[in-house]
Amino acid sequence: MNITASFSRRVLVSLALCAGVLALSACSLMPERVAAGTPRAEIESRLGKPTLVHTLPDGGTRLQYSGQPAGQWVHNMDLDAQGRLLRQAQVLDAGWLQQNIQIGRWTRDDVYLNLGKPALIERVARFDGDIWTYRFLEMGRPRQVHVHLDPAGVVRQLMFTDEPMDDPGDANYSP
Repeated sequence: MNITASFSRRVLVSLALCAGVLALSACSLMPERVAAGTPRAEIESRLGKPTLVHTLPDGGTRLQYSGQPAGQWVHNMDLDAQGRLLRQAQVLDAGWLQQNIQIGRWTRDDVYLNLGKPALIERVARFDGDIWTYRFLEMGRPRQVHVHLDPAGVVRQLMFTDEPMDDPGDANYSP
C-alpha cells in the first residue's frame, strides 16, 4: 500500500469519526431527547440556561427553552418538586395550540406560562387589546399564531396566518 492511499484512508476515517461525534453532540442539544427522570442540573448542562423558568401550581418547575423571536419553537420541560423531568412538549404546533388554548378562559398569564415571550406584541384598530404573535413551522412552512388578549388579559381569539416572506418576484424585493 502506498503512503498516499494510507494517508487518505486515515483522513476519511478521522472525518467520519468527527462527523459522528458532532451528530451525537447535536442530539444532546435536542430537548425532545431528554429522558423522563433526568435531573435539572443535567438538563441545563445539556441544553444550557432556559429562556424562562416558571413555578408550576403543583410545586414543580417549568424550564422553558424558546427560539422566539427569530426561532420557531418553544420547548417546555416540566420538573417535579424534586427537580426531575416529568414531561416535555414542543408547544408551537398548530394542533397543540388549537387543543390547549382555551378561548374565553386562558389569560395573559396562561399564555406566558405556556408559550413564553412572544415574537411581537401589537395592536390593531379592529380589536381592543394586545395581540401576541408567535412564529412556528407547520409542515415546513413558516406560520404565525396571533393570540388576541382583551383589556382584561383574557384570550378572545386565536388566528393563524402564513408568515410574510420576501418574494423575489416582487418589485420591492431586495436581497
